[in-house]
Amino acid sequence: MDSLAATALPDLWDRLTGTQPDPDLWVVLATVAAALAVVVPHPLWRISRNAITIAHEGGHGLIALLTGRQLTGIRLHSDTSGLTVSRGKPYGAGMILTAAAGYTAPSLLGLGGAALLAAGRITLLLWVATALLVAMLVMIRNAYGVLTVVLAGGAFLLVSWLAGPQVQAAFAYAVVWFLLFGGVRPAFELQAKRSRGGAGDSDADQLSRLTHVPAGLWLFLFHAVSLCSLIGGGRWLLEG
Repeated sequence: MDSLAATALPDLWDRLTGTQPDPDLWVVLATVAAALAVVVPHPLWRISRNAITIAHEGGHGLIALLTGRQLTGIRLHSDTSGLTVSRGKPYGAGMILTAAAGYTAPSLLGLGGAALLAAGRITLLLWVATALLVAMLVMIRNAYGVLTVVLAGGAFLLVSWLAGPQVQAAFAYAVVWFLLFGGVRPAFELQAKRSRGGAGDSDADQLSRLTHVPAGLWLFLFHAVSLCSLIGGGRWLLEG
């Protein structure tokens, strides 16, 4: 038993830290098409947006912890909305960064994922994503949220353990493209809601109250981060 563990652990470490071959260009282009297919059509977006909400609320939660706030819980709802609750000063840099993290998180995660894929770290990306989902699961406070995160984490775990290298590569590229494309649409949706007089308590409006900077400028930041991440991350993926 000890000899088996001694053999398995180095092999596991080599898989995590080693590089894997890039998929063929046609696979990369197919994952682009697949990501667009679940982001652009509204009926499919209503379902796939749940994954963007996981990244959005996870971004709030992660930055809350990193800035010293006490994360008390995350809720994900079937209408693709979510809520992250943390305790601490209701003002200051920590609160501002936490509020700003939601709309920027999917795109920045996509950009980070693109960097890993460009470096050939496909397995590492899958395992990091699984670990983040497991960590997030601990903070979920409603049944729908638990179900959503368990399904997402299960998909990553199954692909990581059971799929071959080419399937892992295709899955990883599809996920990263989805984050890059899916990170762009929510800011435009928020802008449309605000133009109709809705979403008065959105992240942009909360940031406006915290910083006395117009909400429109925060929206501009969300747009800039998502579009720059898409351009930069897309270039890495296509050139990799």
